Amino acid sequence: MTRAIRIISAQLILLAAIALPINCNAADLSILSAGATKSALNELVERYQKISGNKLNVEYAPVGVLLQRLSGGAKPDVLIVTTDVIGDVEHKDWTVPGTSAPVGSVGVGIAVQAQARSPDISTPEALKQTLLDAKSITYVDPSKGTSGKHFAEVLKRLGIAERMKAKTTLGDTGYVVEPVARGEIEIGIQQITEILPVKGVKLVGPLPEPLQKTTIYTVALGTNAPEAAAARNFIAFLAGDEAREMFRQKGFTVP
Repeated sequence: MTRAIRIISAQLILLAAIALPINCNAADLSILSAGATKSALNELVERYQKISGNKLNVEYAPVGVLLQRLSGGAKPDVLIVTTDVIGDVEHKDWTVPGTSAPVGSVGVGIAVQAQARSPDISTPEALKQTLLDAKSITYVDPSKGTSGKHFAEVLKRLGIAERMKAKTTLGDTGYVVEPVARGEIEIGIQQITEILPVKGVKLVGPLPEPLQKTTIYTVALGTNAPEAAAARNFIAFLAGDEAREMFRQKGFTVP
């Protein structure tokens, strides 16, 4: 082998070594999470990937959709759902009992376009009149999401469920108040943490206390998680001070 060839070979070996990842044992985690955590979790995932070297693949959906995914055989390393369903999730052996921990709680809020006048929602009667006066409203399909299921019950309690049907658009997934920002719908109802990130809307406020529902979101280890050790480490990260502060900044009440 000539000297020039030896030099080129050595350079190629060095370049290959440089290209290798620092953490050769990095895990690839699958996370299924309720949409209400998205604004906080996105930032925490980015931070965790940098400090751990692990890759986190997160899918967000309403809780009802997540349960359908689990029923269909999905096996996430980490699951974030509401405490309302965590008992059923454990019973069906989708998560490991004893691994669940709360990350924060949030209520349901009312949103209008940023430039619009804030309507009166201070009492159940005021909210009722505001909804009757509105030209259009939107909330999550009750069969898919926590806030939608609750708000459908609110309309029944107010005695206006039938009268609101003609001007209601049910949202599917994601931030269903986005059409409010575009001026397509007058009023949007969703979890407060799913209203705050949407540009072009403003949070009028939470539902009046007699009609409010505070939902606690819980993280748990998936049963037979392919990356169980790394998943436990990420769950511990979500219990730390940095994560707690991020959830608080994004509108959650943190335990």
